[in-house]
Amino acid sequence: MSDRFAVLPQYLIPKQALTSFAGWVAGKERGAVTTWIIRRFVDKYGVDMSEALDSDIASYPSFNEFFTRALKPGARPIADADLVAPVDGAISQFGPIEGDQIFQAKGHSYTTTALVGGDAALAERFKHGSFATLYLSPRDYHRIHMPCDGRLLRMTYVPGDLFSVNPTTARGVPGLFARNERVVCVFETARGPFVLVLVGATIVGSMATVWHGVVNPPRHGEIREWRYDDQQIVLKKGDEMGRFLLGSTVVLLFPSPSVTFNPDWAPARPIRLGEPMANYAAA
Repeated sequence: MSDRFAVLPQYLIPKQALTSFAGWVAGKERGAVTTWIIRRFVDKYGVDMSEALDSDIASYPSFNEFFTRALKPGARPIADADLVAPVDGAISQFGPIEGDQIFQAKGHSYTTTALVGGDAALAERFKHGSFATLYLSPRDYHRIHMPCDGRLLRMTYVPGDLFSVNPTTARGVPGLFARNERVVCVFETARGPFVLVLVGATIVGSMATVWHGVVNPPRHGEIREWRYDDQQIVLKKGDEMGRFLLGSTVVLLFPSPSVTFNPDWAPARPIRLGEPMANYAAA
């Protein structure tokens, strides 16, 4: 079965309604029922609860509390690299930005301008730069951390579709990551700007950041922007910056000159938060 054919049902199902319902269920505190749901999820996806700060499944009052669980201190050492992996997950794609084109999958690419919600001036800063697209599966730890030190400049909510972001859908839906709902976070660093995009998906009830809290819902259907230029919101490499309530994808953009990625990296390879991702070119 071709990937395009496999994703056809996603064009037909009521993704917004399904996602809203899933978010409602995940936020409910239903005692033994919640514990049963969590236990089934852990068994189905092979979640390693030994890494969790609280490994007792019965202690989580809601599925959301379980899904965004914290890790034990030291569970993810932060490597001595310029840029570290910001999540647990798997590599979707990474490499150079060809002009303004980001590679999604064979036969598919999308523009930096589309990804950041139509801001051509912001996108221009990443022309011929580098990108990394990282997929978080249901079993993964779902907090997102900083790949390097950075000062927050702004955050933009971009409304969009809610297709799944699994590998099959990435191969079958054109422009997927610039098409789905997303939150675009812009940071300034000692080496220039970088962008970290949280991409929503089917059943991703909401996305949240540590400085704002839950960004969505509500879903207003229009672009919204928050500016932080006049504030000193500074996060260190490895600090938590946000989280997904159910799984999704992050896309990172770095300006030219291109960074040198970890030679062990390859598409579909599993990654862990804090491992070396890339180094900047020598100044």
